[in-house]
Amino acid sequence: MDVKKSLFDNLQNFFGFDNFKGDQESIITNILEGNNTFVIMPTGGGKSICYQLPALMSEGTAIVISPLIALMKNQVDQLRAFGGNDSIAHFLNSSLNKSEIIQVKSDLLSGQTKLLYVAPESLAKQDNIDFLKLIKISFVAVDEAHCISEWGHDFRPEYRKIRQVIGGLGDHIPIIALTATATPKVQQDIVKNLGMLEATLFKSSFNRPNLFYEIRPKRDITKEIIKYIKANTGKSGIIYCLSRKKVEEVAEALNLNGISALPYHAGLDPKVRAETQDRFLMEDAEVIVATIAFGMGIDKPDVRFVIHHDVPKSMEGYYQETGRAGRDGGEGVCITFYAQKDVDKLAKFMKDKPVAEREIGTQILKEVIDYAESGVCRRKQILHYFGENFNETGCNCMCDNCKKPKKQFDAEQHLSTVLKFIQNTGEKFDDLHLLNVFLGFETAQTIAYEHSKLPEFGLGKADGELMWKSIIRQAVLNNFLFKDIDNYGLLKLTKQGKDFIENPYGLKFILNELIESAADDDEDEVKHGSGALDNQLLLLLKDLRKKISKQKNVPPFVVFQDPSLEEMCTHYPVSSEELKQISGVGSGKAMKFGPPFIELIKKYVEDNDIERPIDLIIKTQANKSQMKVSIIQNIDRQIGLEDIANAKGITYEEILKEVESIVNSGTKLNLNYFIDEVIDDDRQDEVFDYFRAAESDSIDQALNELGDTDYTREEIQLMRIKFMSELGN
Repeated sequence: MDVKKSLFDNLQNFFGFDNFKGDQESIITNILEGNNTFVIMPTGGGKSICYQLPALMSEGTAIVISPLIALMKNQVDQLRAFGGNDSIAHFLNSSLNKSEIIQVKSDLLSGQTKLLYVAPESLAKQDNIDFLKLIKISFVAVDEAHCISEWGHDFRPEYRKIRQVIGGLGDHIPIIALTATATPKVQQDIVKNLGMLEATLFKSSFNRPNLFYEIRPKRDITKEIIKYIKANTGKSGIIYCLSRKKVEEVAEALNLNGISALPYHAGLDPKVRAETQDRFLMEDAEVIVATIAFGMGIDKPDVRFVIHHDVPKSMEGYYQETGRAGRDGGEGVCITFYAQKDVDKLAKFMKDKPVAEREIGTQILKEVIDYAESGVCRRKQILHYFGENFNETGCNCMCDNCKKPKKQFDAEQHLSTVLKFIQNTGEKFDDLHLLNVFLGFETAQTIAYEHSKLPEFGLGKADGELMWKSIIRQAVLNNFLFKDIDNYGLLKLTKQGKDFIENPYGLKFILNELIESAADDDEDEVKHGSGALDNQLLLLLKDLRKKISKQKNVPPFVVFQDPSLEEMCTHYPVSSEELKQISGVGSGKAMKFGPPFIELIKKYVEDNDIERPIDLIIKTQANKSQMKVSIIQNIDRQIGLEDIANAKGITYEEILKEVESIVNSGTKLNLNYFIDEVIDDDRQDEVFDYFRAAESDSIDQALNELGDTDYTREEIQLMRIKFMSELGN
C-alpha cells in the first residue's frame, strides 16, 4: 500500500484533519522508517501527532515518556475520544491503584494498546522494566526533552537516565525526542544524552506571529491586571506567579472583583489540580492563576492572554508559558510585569545553590533581564535566543518596542571600540567587566588585569550606562559577538565582528529605555481616592445627603460619612455594584441610600463629559477580612466586646474601631446585650438624642456638649455605633 496514501487516510480517519502542518509528514515518515528523530517545534505546532500517528500505524506499543501526570491524562483522554475505545492508550504512573495497573498490563499484553504514557520515574522502576521487556515496543517518544538539560528551564535529573533504561528494554529501539523550547546548547545536551547524535533534526521556526509581547513596569499590579481582564471580558487567560502565596492572593482579588478565577499550584491536592484544569478547559473558569506547575501540555487552543505577574525565571520558561496563548492562530497577548525587586528575589534564591548550578542560573536570569530592559524588537530577541535570525520588520508591530519605537543613535564608533577591546584583551571577559571598564569603575577584576590603566578605562562615562548596555546587547543580538555560555558567558568575536573591525560601516542601534520598577509591590494594595477631588460634585452630593437626611429624619452623617462622599468624587460610581466598592459603603447602605446618589453621579458624568477612572475601584482582600467576619459572628452569639478583643489579641479601643468600621459600611449589628450592661438607659437616651440633632458625628464635640466628666470617650463611641447601626443600616 502507498505509504503516503496510508498516512493521509489515517490522519483523516483518526484525527479528522485533511492536511499535515509544517514538517509533520516528514517527521512521521522518518519515524515509520525506524530512524531516530529530533523534533523542535513551538507550542501549538502539533508535536503530539508526530508520535501519536506513527504509534497507531506501527506494530506494537509506543512508549511516551512525559513529565506530568496531568499532561498524560489530557492526552490519553483525547486519544480515547479519537479512537473510540479506552484500551488504545494508557498511562502508567503513581495515580493508579492496583486493579487499574492490572487492567493496563492486560491491555498491553493483548496488543490492544498503541500508546503507553509513563513518567521517567515510573520507567526506571525495575518491575516496570521487567514487564516492558514482555511487549513489542515500536519506538520511544521522549516528550518535553529539554528536561534532560541543566540549561533547560525544567531540568529533571530522572530524564538523564532514560537512555540507559531504553538500552535495557531491547536492541535498536528508535527514539523520537520532542521539545518546544531548546537553545543550541540544550539541543546539544539532548542528542548527546539520548545517544542519538545521528538523529534527523526537524526544527520549525520559533516565531509565533499572532502573539503580541509587552513588558510593563510593575506598579499597581492588581489594578492593572483587573483593568486588563475587565476590558477583555469573556476571554480565557493564564496569570503566572512565582509563589503559591501570591497565586492564592491574586486569585482571591480577581474573584472579589467579579472575575471567575481559580488558583493552581503544586501545594494543592492532585484531585483539586485535575478538577481546576478540567474547569478551565470546560470554560467554567475564565482565568487560571498559577505557578509554572500549570500548563505543560495544556491543549486549550483559545487562551487569549498570558500575564506574568512576576519576572519569569528563564527565557525558555517565558517562551513556553507565553506560547500557551493563541494556539489556534487567533489573538494572543503576552504581558509581563517587570520589577528589579523580583530579579533580586530570584538572585537570592540562587545564593545557596552549588557553584556550578548558581553560575548557570545567573546566566539564565541575565538573559531575562536583558530581554525585559531592552528597547529592541522583542520577537527578534526571543528568536535570537533560540538560535534563529529574524528581521524585525517581520514583527509587524506585534511587540511594544516595535509599536512605539525607541530613540536610535549612531553606533559605528562605539561598536568598533567594544569589538577592538575584546580582540585586544583576548576574548576573556563578560559584559559586566566591559561595562566596568568603559564606565571607569574600579573593581577587583579591572585592577587585577590592570585594565584601569588602559585608554578605554572611563572613556564612556559621558555616554552613560544605558548607551553602553545598548551597544553590548545589540552587538550580540546582531551577531557581531556571541556569548560563550559554556564558559561563564564570555564575549567572543564572530566572523562578522572581525570583519567589522577591518571594515567598519555606519549603523544605528536602539537606545534601551530601562523600565522603572515599582518602589514596592508586596502589598499589591490599591489605595482609594488617588484621583483629584471633584469639589463641584462634592457640593452636590452634600446637598443631596442633607435632603435625604431630612426625609429620613436622621443626621447627614448617618446617610454617608464625608470620606465616602469624597471617594465618590474621585471614582464616580454609576451602579450599585460600583458604589459598594467605595469605602464605608456596604450592600446595606448601597441599597438603602444609594439609588439617588448613583442617579446624580450618572447625570453629572454625562453632563460634564467626564472620563471615569473606573479601573481604580478595585476591591481588595481587606473587604473580606477574616477578622471582621469573626467579630460579626461573635456579636451574633452575644459575646462581650472585651472578651472578643482578648481572643483576637487586640485592645478594647481597637475592637471598637473594627466594630465601627463594620457598621459604617452598612452592616447592622445588635449590641444592646453589651451596651445595656455598661451604660444605663437614661444615659443611653441622652447620647442618642444628642446624635439625632447633631450636625457632626465628632466624639470630641459630643464630649464637649454632654460633659466629659459624665461620659468616657469609649461610651460615646459605643453609643455612636448603636446610633449608626439602628438609623443608618
